[in-house]
Amino acid sequence: MKQTALAGSLIAVLAACQPVVPDAPDGPDLATCGADALQGLVGQPASVLQTMKFGQETRIIRPDTAVTMDFRADRLNIEIDRAERISRVHCS
Repeated sequence: MKQTALAGSLIAVLAACQPVVPDAPDGPDLATCGADALQGLVGQPASVLQTMKFGQETRIIRPDTAVTMDFRADRLNIEIDRAERISRVHCS
């Protein structure tokens, strides 16, 4: 009987120690950096970017490119895959 009570107490204590993970915030609105208007670039060859000019800070991110992890909702990110195609356009 004591073992059952002890086991129940131990389970209650361990359950109380579970970390509380907040809900992940939604990503920034794609309109914040202009990514909403550029979604048509996804799937296009990266070479189309050579003729384009962007009015805000823009990062072209290729595979294995190191980027900072700081968050800026007004920064446009254009990700290029290994096949040299645009794979994602987003704000951060």
